[in-house]
Amino acid sequence: MAGRITSFLREAQFPLSIITTVIGIFVFFTGAASYWLQDFCLLPPEYYNWGFYFLAIGFIVLIMGVYYLYSYIVNKKFVLEELKTNKRSELLKRHSEIKNKVRHLPSKYKKMLKEKENELKIK
Repeated sequence: MAGRITSFLREAQFPLSIITTVIGIFVFFTGAASYWLQDFCLLPPEYYNWGFYFLAIGFIVLIMGVYYLYSYIVNKKFVLEELKTNKRSELLKRHSEIKNKVRHLPSKYKKMLKEKENELKIK
């Protein structure tokens, strides 16, 4: 069961990180508005006491979403750049690093690495 959840999260990392970032931005700015701009805020008065908590939770969710989005983009860019090479020696130099980064990406990158390994006859 845990393997299925992990594989789903790995396959959907990019859209989930975008959704998490957007939710974090919304909650962060809602918290900031209700905490600092209580006179101008359109929220009901019950939410004014929760403004600091919305601000803190929104900040944490925003940082988490941005981190996973950045991590995905950097790993994807690195793997695609390294798989463009046609030299076996260059791929062997960074093979363990590429395998480590591919492990955190969706399965299509694992297939791309496997095809490149077969093409360059790397075991």
